[in-house]
Amino acid sequence: MRAFREAVEKLDLDAAEALLAPDVVFTSPVVFKPYAGKAITAAILRAVSGVFQDFRYVREINDVNGRDHALVFTARVGDREINGCDFIHVDENGLIDEFTVMVRPLSGAQALAAAMGEQFERIAEEARARSV
Repeated sequence: MRAFREAVEKLDLDAAEALLAPDVVFTSPVVFKPYAGKAITAAILRAVSGVFQDFRYVREINDVNGRDHALVFTARVGDREINGCDFIHVDENGLIDEFTVMVRPLSGAQALAAAMGEQFERIAEEARARSV
């Protein structure tokens, strides 16, 4: 998903948000229940862009049908190095309708959970504001 990758790499989060389907489902690497909807997914992406340091995509894998994509990345959260992957599925209109993130190692996932947890109230408020 070249357009999403380029938007994230340029920190153009408005462009990244424009690629999300209204009913996108975001599955976090550190929370059991998925988040449904464009507003909350966009708010999470904005927050994580401030939590991740030295973020960069290192590989892109696409299926032959062009609907499933894997964007492999590296980043830091504080002093923890993270390797991860964004698994993206696009709908018939080319918009992201499923977005799943996996990260490793466990210590990195724990650091990510703590950092995002500190921002959750702000994330929820941003999502509520964008939903109206």
